Amino acid sequence: MLNCQEIENLECDLNSFDAELRKKSLLKLKEFAVVENIISAPKITPYNLHYHTFCSYNGYGYSPSYIAWLACKKLWFAAGIVDFDVLDGVEEFLCAAETLDLRGVCGLETRAYVADLAKDEINSPGEPGVAYHMGVGFATSKLPAKQQEFLTELKAKANARTENIVKLVNTYLSPVELDFEKAAAKLTPFGNITERHVCTAYREKAEEIFADSADRAEFWAEKLSLDTADATALIADPVKLEGTIRSKTMKSGGVGYVKASPESFPALQEMNDFTIACGAIPCIAWLDGMSDGEKDPGKLLDMHISHDAALLTIIPDRNWNFSDPEVKAAKTKCLDAVIAAALERDMPIIIGTEMNAPGQKLVDDFDCDALKKHNDTFVKGAAISFAHTLLTPLQMGYLSKWAEENFADKAAKNAFFAELGNAMTAQKFVQIKDQIKGKSTSKIMELL
Repeated sequence: MLNCQEIENLECDLNSFDAELRKKSLLKLKEFAVVENIISAPKITPYNLHYHTFCSYNGYGYSPSYIAWLACKKLWFAAGIVDFDVLDGVEEFLCAAETLDLRGVCGLETRAYVADLAKDEINSPGEPGVAYHMGVGFATSKLPAKQQEFLTELKAKANARTENIVKLVNTYLSPVELDFEKAAAKLTPFGNITERHVCTAYREKAEEIFADSADRAEFWAEKLSLDTADATALIADPVKLEGTIRSKTMKSGGVGYVKASPESFPALQEMNDFTIACGAIPCIAWLDGMSDGEKDPGKLLDMHISHDAALLTIIPDRNWNFSDPEVKAAKTKCLDAVIAAALERDMPIIIGTEMNAPGQKLVDDFDCDALKKHNDTFVKGAAISFAHTLLTPLQMGYLSKWAEENFADKAAKNAFFAELGNAMTAQKFVQIKDQIKGKSTSKIMELL
């Protein structure tokens, strides 16, 4: 039996950059979970299918294995990882999910150029024609050569953008300067360094150069255009300091900001073609309905559907969680509108909290007034995504030829995938997958 300190140590090891240590720690925690009947306990409604991991950037340094363990011990219905421009965590997460008998889903997020909305801001503030966009339901990171080339280029372009930012900001923040390669090796296990990593590195470098807090406050006051009192308060709060570094030096108006061009990102259809070729589902990323590109949710969804999108993801906390009642009412109205538009088009919906910045929730508040009326829709979307993940290695995924041949419409397909996703867990599916390969939906339902 593990004591509390031993569990805490193993959980800490799950976030180590040492892959073997993560694996060994997870197996020990699994043994504990079996003895305590955690794995076999009934699962509850909450889930989070939008966790960024330390393979790109997680606000708390969580690894794919830790996220699987977190969902297991919390008894959540499902969990999913989504990383920027990489699939580096897919095998680890799905292996951990199977080990813990968890419903697991993997995604990839990037920014894409949307020619149909070239003049409109969509969900990337200040960048007309550019949209955060996703693929969901990747069952492996082992891709065909053409898709691997696309993915390699995606990661390379992202790193090149970040490296260029560092060059520009280094000049401005001198003598607080970074070695890009050393920072990448220290802050991320797979070399996928983001703006948020860079901000952490600049904060730490300033602490190294200006050991005296008064000198450090004076430095940041000058570089971030603050008075000394505000800078002094800021250095006592690393999260806020890093956010201020990012907003003042890397966003619009900052020395490290470079306006995005269409060539900087893949075209929307190109990204969707890649996603489908990998066996995953192109997924629309919704912000809050306040931009010109999102103000008409039906029009937006139809445009994306014309480019083969088949899933919608929402980060609900930024669509209702506001102290100002007027802002909350307006945002919630937009949230209800996009959900209604998706349901009219039989488009499944999944949700999550991102976790790509400190302070974000581990899981959404499924009991709040803004969300609980949509809980059935959200859980159905998670079940569909999980079932797709299970069936994809059998060439029977949500957008497969098998699916085209077996369903008359999207409503029937959604009903089948949702039932399968609700009935199955990772380990249950291992026991029956050989029996259902290539079978009709009716035969599969008989097995269930």
